[in-house]
Amino acid sequence: MKSDERLPDHIAVIMDGNGRWARKRLLPRKFGHREGVRTIDRVADDVFGRGIGYLTLFAFSTENWKRPEDEVTGLLSLFDNYLTKKLPKLERDGVVLRVIGSERGINDELRGKIAEAYERTMRGTKGNLTICFDYGGRADIISAVNRCVELGEKVTESTFPSFLQTAGLPDPDIIVRTGGERRISNFLLYQMAYSELYFSDTLWPDFTAKELDDILETYSRTDRRFGGIGEKR
Repeated sequence: MKSDERLPDHIAVIMDGNGRWARKRLLPRKFGHREGVRTIDRVADDVFGRGIGYLTLFAFSTENWKRPEDEVTGLLSLFDNYLTKKLPKLERDGVVLRVIGSERGINDELRGKIAEAYERTMRGTKGNLTICFDYGGRADIISAVNRCVELGEKVTESTFPSFLQTAGLPDPDIIVRTGGERRISNFLLYQMAYSELYFSDTLWPDFTAKELDDILETYSRTDRRFGGIGEKR
C-alpha cells in the first residue's frame, strides 16, 4: 500500500470459503470455520493498523440456520469462544466490538456476552469492529420500517438509517466478498447503495495482508461519483 493512497473509512466483508478451504484439505467443515475465525484477528489488525476506522464482517446470515444442526452448533460455539477469548485483546487495543443481528436462536448467556463486549469496548478509539451474526439485510429493513410505523414516524433518507441495526456507523465504502462467488447474499442491502464491490477468488482463511493492500490500491483508483459525473469525466 502506498502512503499517498486514498483509504476507505469503512470496509465490509462477506467472509466466504471456509467450508471449501477445509474440503480442499480433506478436513471437516468445522476446521475451515475455525481457521476463518483466526483470519478475523489478522484482518482486523491489518485494517485498523492502516488507519481505517470501520470493519464490518458478515459471519452468520438469517438463512444460515438452514445448515446442518451440528454445523450451526459449531458456529455458535466458535462465536461464543471468540467473544470470551478475544474481548480482552480488543479492549486493550481500543477496538469497539458491536454484534448486530436478530439474536433468534441465541441463548441468554450468549446475549449477555454480546452486551458485555460492547459495554467493555464502547470507549475504544482505535477502530470499530462490527460482526453481523444472524443478520439479514431484508430483515433489517423490515424491522426498521415496523419501528417507524409503531412510532408514527415519517422518515427521510437522512433519518431512516437511524432505525437500522447499523445506526451510528457510516455506510461501507467498499464491500469485499471472498470465496469466488459474485453475489451479495442479503448483506447490508440499504447501506450498500453506493458501495464499491470487490469479489475475490481467495477463500477466506487464505486472505492475506497482501490481498488487502491490493484491494485498497484498487479502491484508491476508483472514481466514486455517487450519481454525479465525477472527477475523471
